[in-house]
Amino acid sequence: MKTFKLNNDVEIPVLGFGVFQIPKDQTKQAILDAIEVGYRHIDTAQSYFNEEEVGEAIAETIIPRDDLFITTKVWLSNYGYENTKALIKTSLEKMKLDYLDLVLLHQPFGDVFGSYKALVDLQKEGKIRAIGVSNFNELRLADIVAFQDTVPQVNQIEINPFHQREDDLQNALSRGNVQLEAWAPFAEGKNGIFENEILLEIGNKYGKSSAQIILRWLYERGIVGLAKSVKKDRMKQNIDIFDFSLTAEDKVKIATLQTSGSQFFNHDDPKTVDFFENLLKERDI
Repeated sequence: MKTFKLNNDVEIPVLGFGVFQIPKDQTKQAILDAIEVGYRHIDTAQSYFNEEEVGEAIAETIIPRDDLFITTKVWLSNYGYENTKALIKTSLEKMKLDYLDLVLLHQPFGDVFGSYKALVDLQKEGKIRAIGVSNFNELRLADIVAFQDTVPQVNQIEINPFHQREDDLQNALSRGNVQLEAWAPFAEGKNGIFENEILLEIGNKYGKSSAQIILRWLYERGIVGLAKSVKKDRMKQNIDIFDFSLTAEDKVKIATLQTSGSQFFNHDDPKTVDFFENLLKERDI
């Protein structure tokens, strides 16, 4: 698997396998299948409720631990310096791991600075190789870069052809070369993305699917793509993006797919804060 080099020289695979919304009883086998077809980067989170199953798959695979790249994310209810340190240790215990390759703060709300300091300290202790944030807009990323001693290695945000985030990309590169990761690169199938005429037209030129075109487009922009599927043949297809290149004309056409914004959440909207506040009251993580 090809890699990008993070700003602390840790190498991250350019494609990751996400386990969001994969049922617990299917998670272990899905990860084993993903590893078998070539994935080495597994992306989970405390709020996905499947860290134990991720650990079971890691324990069972014949691939050495050091060849895998494991990410988890700290949930909002676990924010604050002491909480974050304690819950990262819980995540390690659930996955039966000695260290994590990447830990992100899942949302840009609450005691972000306290939790971030915990990540920095855990990184110094050797429990985490790389640290970062998720769903941070340009302003929040600028804020944490400016007022923390350690620049995040990663910002994982929604990026797909309908929400291309070029300004976020340039902002991240200009502020210490923060690596972007794309969650929901296929927009979870919204707006007929897999049947989009432009993506199909480009795909037909190379004998590739719309999903492969999207993942190749992200790769050529220097963005890590996080794909998800429980179907092994789809996993194989999604990882098969390194035998062709997009032309400048292809990229211009994809650029025309940009719409007004997020397909899911607007993290600049106070109502999104209300949503997560209510979610915390409803869920116990």
